Amino acid sequence: MHCEQLIPRLKKRRPEDQFTVIGRRSHCPKDISEFDGVQIVALAHARGKYLETISHTLIGVLYARFRLHAEFIHIHAIGPALVAPLAKMLGMRVLVTHHGADYNRARWNAFAKAVLHAGEFCAVHFADHIISVSPSAADSLRRRYRVRSSCISFIPNGSTHMAGSDSGCDMNQSVLSRYGLNCRDYIITVGRLVPEKGLETIIQAFRDIPRPSNLVLVGGASSEDRYVEYLRREANERVIFTGALNPADIRVLLANAGLFVLASRHEGLAIAALEAAASGCPVLLSDIQANLDLGLPATSYFKSGDVDDLRRKLSAPHQTYSVPSTNFLRNYDWDKISDETNAIYEALARRPAGSALSALIP
Repeated sequence: MHCEQLIPRLKKRRPEDQFTVIGRRSHCPKDISEFDGVQIVALAHARGKYLETISHTLIGVLYARFRLHAEFIHIHAIGPALVAPLAKMLGMRVLVTHHGADYNRARWNAFAKAVLHAGEFCAVHFADHIISVSPSAADSLRRRYRVRSSCISFIPNGSTHMAGSDSGCDMNQSVLSRYGLNCRDYIITVGRLVPEKGLETIIQAFRDIPRPSNLVLVGGASSEDRYVEYLRREANERVIFTGALNPADIRVLLANAGLFVLASRHEGLAIAALEAAASGCPVLLSDIQANLDLGLPATSYFKSGDVDDLRRKLSAPHQTYSVPSTNFLRNYDWDKISDETNAIYEALARRPAGSALSALIP
């Protein structure tokens, strides 16, 4: 979602530049396609959660330099940033967007976490500039890498792509009918079904409250099959697992939900929470720092991992957690975000226009 919203806007601001998004063949329907003036190239990669990212990134950097003759590469996430030294050695300017401290995710073993720490180190020491989507993460990077603090900027994710959606209770009800849902009579959470999302906390808290009628979990299972089996054992018949859904269906479900809940123990800056708030859905979040960074009222947070606290919050009127959407959207405007990112491009690019630029997505 981040690249989908950001890169086409950057293309409009830099029409003489060639933008190419380098994705993974397993995630793209075609090897070569185009979206809003941006070329998308899907490259081969190794399979498996430990080799997929690094193999894709290595191939992507070589493709960007020797096939696209790119002068500038924008790497997303600290795992792929492990190859920032190679990109610099090949003569490219390097920008890294730090989407979160992925080494804190429960899915990774000690070796993988060490590699991710190394990726962050490479991002900070070899990239020409680093963007963090979280203000607290940006501050943390500046404290830990003082010598590079001037090269670290905070630019958030956005939510204005959800504004003006015609997805309310009077329109587009097919996805609600598919799952037997009634408008405002369900709680929703959106995200991969992985341990750091804390989904068991939501399920356990929801079991003991009579209303609303359903809890809807939207998201794919990734590779954590045992965790999904655990969630299904914890759930009752009122809990609905939809699997991964297309953005249009998620938009409708968010716009019609009575409450959005995010129980994460780790986040960068949660686009799902931004989308829910921008959709007009009341929002309730765990009190981890990345969620506190959103600046919602104190009532919109519960103690992370505390089932009893979440249960009490779920039992209160859900309108208690409504978000003042106008002020909120002002902070997470994709056009403003694109302007700020483009200013960094201008400062780093060798030429103000006519350059070849590549974006490596994680």
